[in-house]
Amino acid sequence: MQLLKSPDESPVYQGQFGEFTITQSDRAGVLIYRAGLGVAALCFAIGTTLVLQQGDNPIAIQAVTPVFACFWIALGVSLATIHIYMIALHRTLQAFWAIGGAAALFVALQSSEPLALAVYEHPATLWGIGFTFAALNGIYFKEAFCFNRLETKFLTPGVPLLILGHIFGFLSPENEQFLLAFWAALFIIFAVRKFFQPMPQDIGDKSVFEYLKHK
Repeated sequence: MQLLKSPDESPVYQGQFGEFTITQSDRAGVLIYRAGLGVAALCFAIGTTLVLQQGDNPIAIQAVTPVFACFWIALGVSLATIHIYMIALHRTLQAFWAIGGAAALFVALQSSEPLALAVYEHPATLWGIGFTFAALNGIYFKEAFCFNRLETKFLTPGVPLLILGHIFGFLSPENEQFLLAFWAALFIIFAVRKFFQPMPQDIGDKSVFEYLKHK
């Protein structure tokens, strides 16, 4: 993607399949995408703190459920506004998000325990709820692949390691707690750094989107 005019004029970029401009709508979409990631990261950090620091407090564990709901909604907003060239991949991540949310709602309604406790004591619930985190991991992978972000290179393998480790029980509670805290910290770093990234990078080559749309 090459800039053909100075930023003081209406910038025109040379894409792979032709020239294009970046509109205010494009920029608004990127801001919404980044804001969604920021809210999701904050909710994830709050939920992690409640679990690790207030795990014996019933009120704190109950509070994880609405925090997770907020995280899920914010992630959905980001998945609705993210720019991914492969439409099938974009739709797959959105489907994963929806499946994970439906599974979480089912567990929350069926279980007599708070959602966080139900997931901890019944690891098999992650076969459904884990789809939400698979969708999030898709974003991590995309950011690692496209922008070579260091934190996402750790998150991409770390997230499935923690989830599968809990499902199959090959991680100790101490290792699970460490990985969860590590995930929350890197997620915050990732979300904050996104706000300082040049906006055209997140928009991508719009000529590719146009080409794929009419292919």
